[in-house]
Amino acid sequence: MGKLLSRVMLPGTLSQVRHVSPVRPRDASGLVTRVYAQAERDFGMLAPPLLLHSPAPDTLAASWSMLRETLLAGGLVPRPVKEAVATAVSAGNACPYCVDVHRATMDGLVPGGQAAEIAAGRLDTVGDPVVRRAAAWALASAKRESAARHEAPAPAAEARELAGVAATFQYLNRMVHVFLGESPLPPEVPDRVRGTVMKVFGRVMSSVARRPAVPGESLGLLPDAPLPGDLSWADGSPLVAGAFARAAAAIERGGRRSVPEPVRELVTAELAAWNGEPTGPSRAWVTAAVSALPPAQRAAGRLALLTAMASYQIDDKVIGEYRVGAPLDRSLVELTSWASMAAAREVGSWSLTAPKAAVDGPVLT
Repeated sequence: MGKLLSRVMLPGTLSQVRHVSPVRPRDASGLVTRVYAQAERDFGMLAPPLLLHSPAPDTLAASWSMLRETLLAGGLVPRPVKEAVATAVSAGNACPYCVDVHRATMDGLVPGGQAAEIAAGRLDTVGDPVVRRAAAWALASAKRESAARHEAPAPAAEARELAGVAATFQYLNRMVHVFLGESPLPPEVPDRVRGTVMKVFGRVMSSVARRPAVPGESLGLLPDAPLPGDLSWADGSPLVAGAFARAAAAIERGGRRSVPEPVRELVTAELAAWNGEPTGPSRAWVTAAVSALPPAQRAAGRLALLTAMASYQIDDKVIGEYRVGAPLDRSLVELTSWASMAAAREVGSWSLTAPKAAVDGPVLT
């Protein structure tokens, strides 16, 4: 099913990726081939948010491992609740592409319109208290102050899984903003049938989602690595911790290769002082922030800062200025991946700061 769906949709999905040329399945080798095989089997298709990473194989494996072991793999939390978190985080980050995908998947799993209410921010109208609590926590955890006040949505073991989903989508939303458009449907699909096509898409995706992926199979794609201190929220969940530790190490290696050290230091400092709020429509703050960098590094600094803190503001001009000094697709993917992961790690460190869980029983009930 996954391979057939991927091959049918491949021309459209490849054309959706901007700024880089994804590796076509027939041209893939080594690690890229292994990730593609798992993605077709477990996600149902080679989705553009994965394809866009393919010029950087380790980064591709890192993004896939985080997604697979948090959202797709069988665990303690039911898939619809995970989809609610993915939808809520994506809505909070104003990522309509990811909202559409995960709203459609959730609707296919649990009809009734709860996903649409989450996407619209109407959490009080969500009937299922477990789903409502998880979505509310996901939105609150994206801001430093509200995360500290908001109780975790479940006991520790389940909360770690949900925190993994939230951190994964903090990462993916930023990459999607940079490399994809606003809709998972190709632009040639007529407006009058887009709603129907999304419903069909949701039914197909939910049929795959009803067969949870075998936990842990993506961990062999990347070497073992220690869990960094800022990811300690995952400690105690071997799959989530294993995926994030390996992904963090792989993305950091790419960052050291493609992101100048002064740029990494600048982004880290800016994130440490950030509260999670949008930076606003102006990019004047970026110009001021990168002015301390050497002139040759300012385009990289601008792109990295925008990716981390205001990825919705990135346009062709920002990308073009960066590509003058770094023409390789791999460099572009590694820089934006490093910045997206830096932001996801910062936001993730706020996610389970409350002193106790909101409920005493497991989230499954």
